[in-house]
Parts: sequence; C-alpha cells; structure tokens
Amino acid sequence: MTKVIIVDDEPLARERLKRLLLDTHYEVCAEASGGDEALERIRLHSPDIVLLDIRMPGKDGLEVAAELAQHPQPPAVIFTTAYDEYAIQAFRVRAQDYLLKPIRREDLMRALQNVTQVNRAQLQSLKQEINGQDEAPAVVVCRSSRGMERIKISDILYLQAEHKYVTVFHAQGETLSDQPLKELEQALHPHFLRIHRNTLINRHYIEILQRRHDGHYEVRLRGVREALPVSRRLVTEVKQFLAQPT
Repeated sequence: MTKVIIVDDEPLARERLKRLLLDTHYEVCAEASGGDEALERIRLHSPDIVLLDIRMPGKDGLEVAAELAQHPQPPAVIFTTAYDEYAIQAFRVRAQDYLLKPIRREDLMRALQNVTQVNRAQLQSLKQEINGQDEAPAVVVCRSSRGMERIKISDILYLQAEHKYVTVFHAQGETLSDQPLKELEQALHPHFLRIHRNTLINRHYIEILQRRHDGHYEVRLRGVREALPVSRRLVTEVKQFLAQPT
C-alpha cells in the first residue's frame, strides 16, 4: 500500500479526500490540520505522498513543502487548495501536482498515479547532492485561458516578453505567463540563453547563428520557422556557447 497523509484545516475537506481514496491501494496513514502538526506526522509516519492544503494556521502549505524539500528523501507533495494563485510558488517548492477544490476523483487518481516511488523531488535532491548545484525545474507553470498550465522545460523553444506578459513558445503551441522574464531566466538557468532584452531561447534547440546583410545577427532554432534577432551586446555570449564542445 502507498501511504498518504492528508493535511487540511477543514475536517470536511479531509473527510472528502478520505472518501475519494476508499477502495484504492492508497492508505491514509495520518491526518493533520496545520503545518506544524503536518511536519510532526510526516516525521512519525514517513508517508510516500502528502495531500497538502495551502492556507492553514501556523505554517502554511508552501512553508511545509519548502521544509520537506530539504529532506534527503522527501515525500511527494500534491497541493489540494481552493486558490489558483499559488501554483507558481507551489512548483518552486517541488510539488508534484496542484489540484483545485472541489477535487474530482479522476483528477486525484491521475495525480497520485503520476507520483512514482522515487518521485521527482527525490531525484532532484539526489542530483543536487551529486552535482553540488541547483538545476532548473522540470516544468514551468503558466496562466492561460485554460487555467493553470504546466509545460515541460524540454518542450519549450523560446520565451518572448511583450508588455506585462511573456509568451512561452513550446511544442504544443503558445501559452501566456504572468511571470517576469527576468524571474523565468533565473529559474531556467543554465538551460536557457538570453539573446535579446525580451527573448530567452532553449540552448538545446539552437541550430545556427547567422549574420544578416545589414550586419545584425539572428539565431535559428530547430522547429521554429522565423529567425530570432540577437542584440549586439549578447552576440559574443551566443558565439561562446556555440563554440563549446558538445
């Protein structure tokens, strides 16, 4: 059985989640109504998965998840909340999923099934321990007309800022993000390269840096029809990257 702890300050919300888990191979081994209690129960029961609310008395869910992420073998965290505005912070603290209340059984089961025994948070911790450095997150979370959307980093071709939003161009299309480009650049380092004040590109998709007849440079990316302009002050950095041995 896969051990699950439910953390929510509302008893009815905890009862609903327990009912959704009836007759499954997920065992609710403990419950908690606040952040401090949750950390104690997690320490005692060593669950595989934590279903975690965000707004709670004492430590909130984000603080709990951030503390768990420092553990050598943290449980997988799935946020269960009524608020969508915390999704970006949630994935920064290595949450595996983010479910909005009222939670449907099929969504809960999908999220649980996506969590493997050695979850992404554990693998991330192991990689950091081995490499001695932080790595970019596995996904970017964007607000779109469809709601909160998770996009795999490996699927992103480039990002371009315009006015208050950043358009994320990826294998499945385009999605708007309300995160500043500078913030995204920090989160995606070192896998993305700035080529213009408003453009970041995925290093792994660069095909060629070419000089135009007017003396300006542009980059062509695999899978992108249009060439992207490179600002003069950033040309050297792009050349240095291309000169690196593969």
